[in-house]
Amino acid sequence: MLYLLPAYLSENSPIDYFAPTIKDIIMNVDHYFVENEKTARKVIKFFAPEKKQPELKLFLLDKYSETADLKEAQKLMKEGVDFGLLSEAGLPCIGDPGNIIVGWSHKNNVKVIPVNGPSSFVLALIASGFNGQQFSFNGYLAIEKDKKKKEIQQLESLVEKTGFTQIFMETPYRNNPLFEDLTKFLNPNTKLCVAANINDPENEFIQTKTINDWKKQKPELHKIPAVFLIGK
Repeated sequence: MLYLLPAYLSENSPIDYFAPTIKDIIMNVDHYFVENEKTARKVIKFFAPEKKQPELKLFLLDKYSETADLKEAQKLMKEGVDFGLLSEAGLPCIGDPGNIIVGWSHKNNVKVIPVNGPSSFVLALIASGFNGQQFSFNGYLAIEKDKKKKEIQQLESLVEKTGFTQIFMETPYRNNPLFEDLTKFLNPNTKLCVAANINDPENEFIQTKTINDWKKQKPELHKIPAVFLIGK
């Protein structure tokens, strides 16, 4: 079996935000696909402090991985060894390459079990006040300035034409430059939601304002996990 396990969105997330079944699964599974080994070990310790770390067998699955790179793990899965899949934050396979092994599992009759947990973009969406029936998650925008400007304006145009909420994110250390670009390239009356430090009880920040209002009070987002939404 392949368990799709959630990771916390914040190291300050209360453990009671999560189902107790996560600990039970982790205590019984030693093999994991992980996006980042250090983060994965911290997440496993968060859910199951008594789990013996030397027992863990971690297989790197990042944006550079291909199915051919995972032959050892796939052989074990075919032999009936259970695996967990962990992202760096939130649910796996959203904004990360976990779908590679999930797709392989379906083709090879390995049962896939999604486990309940937080999704940053879903929590941001329901807290934004925007259209929650029709929306699009766009992942990461382009890094190159001109391409990013074009993408931002295209997303704004989609909101104006369809009413569909447009959701996207950025690597935390580039959040401030992205926010600056949003205030430059979006129309003054366009509504933007910024959802940062989601699930961190003391530092959570979720606000929806027009671009005009955001220009008057800019948040500090450097190295803070955040989700951005444009909507109506």
